[in-house]
Amino acid sequence: MRHTLPLAPQFYVTAPQPCPYLAGRMERKLFTSLQGENAQQLNDGLSQQGFRRSQNVLYRPSCADCAACLSARIIATDFKPSKSQKRVLKKNTHLERRVTSPWATEEQYDLFRRYLDSRHADGGMADMDVFEFAAMIEETPIRSRVIEYIDTTTKTLVAVCLTDVLQDGLSMVYSFFDPDYESSSLGTFIILDHVEIARSGDLSYVYLGYWVPGSPKMDYKAKFSALQIYKHNEWTPIGDIARHEAETHPLSTAPIAEQVANISLPDLPAHRIKP
Repeated sequence: MRHTLPLAPQFYVTAPQPCPYLAGRMERKLFTSLQGENAQQLNDGLSQQGFRRSQNVLYRPSCADCAACLSARIIATDFKPSKSQKRVLKKNTHLERRVTSPWATEEQYDLFRRYLDSRHADGGMADMDVFEFAAMIEETPIRSRVIEYIDTTTKTLVAVCLTDVLQDGLSMVYSFFDPDYESSSLGTFIILDHVEIARSGDLSYVYLGYWVPGSPKMDYKAKFSALQIYKHNEWTPIGDIARHEAETHPLSTAPIAEQVANISLPDLPAHRIKP
């Protein structure tokens, strides 16, 4: 007889909707609630298995006929910047990092709106108002920080990243920046700075979210050295990018019950987790 422990999280699946990364495909997510006194421990454990956090929810792609989305992380201690990345660091020496608690400000929201209107006007966040933005920043049951970057020459806010502090690394939940600084490659700079923060805090990894082979908007993640991806239930070096072609066969994705059964939770053996 199989039993479910009272503290075991329940997992659910979203309804299919158009994929934001690959045209003509439908996406679906496996998710669970992130709450209670074990929230930090749960977030640590599931982040190590390819999950991402959005407010008080942890999710992972679970598409019926595609397995293209691959969680990616940089091994901070092994990372070596490329020549172009060194130029990005040099170009942004005038930026000052400021770490704050997860509290939303009007200045952040104004920057967020400019970023969306310039780069993601037709994206899922395009209609996000100030209250929804505040919820994205502030509704976190775990240890999170808002990392701001200030242009010391103009004293203005030019970039922001909502970052979770995990047991083994930093997870970049969401970042945005001033579109007028396009030539400064601020997206790349934020990642490079997070590698430095992780190193200084003796943390092993910087979690970047999902890399999607075949999606132009995700190509930049594969340009970082010491990159690992979570594939077939384990972290592995990304290696040759060409070998990670999107798996599209209808039988390539395991049934939901099997996916849930393979999730390991602290003090909750996988075979006792109920979908």
